[in-house]
Amino acid sequence: MIPITVVDVRDAEDLVVEVLRSGAIAQGPMVKRFEDAFAAVSGTKHAIAVNNGTTALVAALQVLDLQPGDEVITSPFTFVATLNAILEAGATVRFADIRRDDFAIDPDAVAKTVTDRTKVLMPVHLYGQTADMGKLAPLAAERGLHVIEDSAQAVGASFEGKPAGSFGIGCFSLYATKNITTAEGGVITTDDDALADKLRVLRNQGMRARYQYEVAGHNYRMTDLHAAVGIPQLAKLDQLTAARQANAKRLSEGLAGTPGLDLPQVLPGREHVWHQYTVLVGPHAFLSRDELAAALTERGIGNGIYYPKIVFDYDCYAGHDLIPGARVEDFPVARAVSEQALSLPVHPHLTESDLDTIIETVREVLGA
Repeated sequence: MIPITVVDVRDAEDLVVEVLRSGAIAQGPMVKRFEDAFAAVSGTKHAIAVNNGTTALVAALQVLDLQPGDEVITSPFTFVATLNAILEAGATVRFADIRRDDFAIDPDAVAKTVTDRTKVLMPVHLYGQTADMGKLAPLAAERGLHVIEDSAQAVGASFEGKPAGSFGIGCFSLYATKNITTAEGGVITTDDDALADKLRVLRNQGMRARYQYEVAGHNYRMTDLHAAVGIPQLAKLDQLTAARQANAKRLSEGLAGTPGLDLPQVLPGREHVWHQYTVLVGPHAFLSRDELAAALTERGIGNGIYYPKIVFDYDCYAGHDLIPGARVEDFPVARAVSEQALSLPVHPHLTESDLDTIIETVREVLGA
């Protein structure tokens, strides 16, 4: 089987051993070292490490002091953590449809969705490419909205040279399958000194110093062990990204012209880091998306469906008070993409033989 992803953190062994031998494994100097390195990557003054990507989103919303009824606009095509974080923060969720070319929220749809209660715009930079921040950031500024970027899949990505996570408050995931991983972990990025200070207090049970409580806080801390896993990867992020980009280029060249298959695009001005290589299996393809996924699995090609439904289209969200009036049929692009999207292996550990096999197998089963 050619896997959809490979986790290799062997470079972290020396740092992990260093932490273990120190006898201090909770948040400490290794977390600070990781934060400094991450801030450099994100082009921001501050990077605040937390225990996972969902926590990053929740904390970013909490420090904005949202009130009941305040609205957050986000994408209906995303991992469920985006929605869960907004609900946990007690905000009202509004959705705007996506664009097919970048899988991200459509600025024109956002403009029609903003109300007097809207306080936050939360674009999702999906699959490793940013949303259209050239339109979304000015729209947010014009309407007086905070921007929280769900950058979980976009570490190292940029829009016109400006890194993901630097347009407002950036929220990153460091889960095991991400381009940079600490097994579990997250990071919040910002240039705002006051917000960074609030976030650091909030993640530490509301303490500025030991037993000096300033807010009702949480334990959102990252451990030095987790930070030690991530530091070597940040040091070689450019190398890892270049490998993903080369693999994506090879896939696009080899799959070009495959009947019924729409290939992912790198849009002008954007640096794509290829967390996933996601194709769309159109209605005129020889096989449906699900049939293609099954055929590839049978032939030893790992693949993934991210995501099979619109994010709120599950029974647990039906009738939720904080998701007013959301209906699947109101988001035709997101719905179509959820039925057609299929991700193929693009990770840095693929060999030339792997890439040839992926291309040949996809083309064969689709009748190319």
